[in-house]
Amino acid sequence: MAGVTNAPFRLVARECGAGRLTSEEIDARALVRDNARTVALTAYLPEERPLAMQLLGEDPDLLAEAARRLETAGADGIDLNMGCPVAKVVAKGQGAALMRDPLRAAVIFRTLRKAVAGAFTIKIRGGWDDRTVNAPEIARLAESEGVDGVTVHPRTRSQQYTGRAPWDVIADVVDAVRIPVVGNGDVSSVDDARAMVAATGCASVMIGRGALGRPWIFRGVDVPRDARATIIRRHCALIEAHLPERAALVQLKKHLAWYSDGLPFAARSRPAIFAARTPAEVADLFWRLW
Repeated sequence: MAGVTNAPFRLVARECGAGRLTSEEIDARALVRDNARTVALTAYLPEERPLAMQLLGEDPDLLAEAARRLETAGADGIDLNMGCPVAKVVAKGQGAALMRDPLRAAVIFRTLRKAVAGAFTIKIRGGWDDRTVNAPEIARLAESEGVDGVTVHPRTRSQQYTGRAPWDVIADVVDAVRIPVVGNGDVSSVDDARAMVAATGCASVMIGRGALGRPWIFRGVDVPRDARATIIRRHCALIEAHLPERAALVQLKKHLAWYSDGLPFAARSRPAIFAARTPAEVADLFWRLW
């Protein structure tokens, strides 16, 4: 999740019980060009490992070079983003646009497989639109090129994040390949995760948006209010300790707004949270709600 799954959030998720972690998407071209903002996205904390880093791109050689750099920097695995539905991304032939071009995807799989020494996985969508639900085909192609696993978000690119995620697409991918399949989509509790495994046969479940404002979801049990407060304070401390001042302020606003979901008067208070000028001001507004 771009702009969200940075080192502080990932570490909080790990401390709450999350398994394998994945970075936010990293643009391969920008990384190879040593773009400072992109290089900053590769920062991680040792306690996060094992950690996969996710690459975004359409050029096989640039993706391969970026993957080599990430492994040298300590990535335990490389994940190829084939699911991002954002217009400016797919306009470049990246993200979910690769679902429309199996031949290019195959070349990328082959090139990355040669470049990546560790685990190489992909994350895909159900397809581009309802007429081209080709997730099983892409997964079979990936398996044939040596990809180690596939995560499936079953909505198509045209669906974006609307409607109910059609879990049957995940089941179709499970039936199509022998490599591990990770399910994703509409999982907001451990019960949902168990239901997905039961319904699809997937090997494990990836939780993304379902963890926003509640990373304790990974504990798998009801977390008392005081324990939630401790987790929130830990997250805030990590943000302030490991991010530049300006970025830290943005992250505090985002996450404390998510943490405020369901609190009395939260909707009325969020504009003030986003207008705050310092971390202390943001925290003060939040803890008044808590």
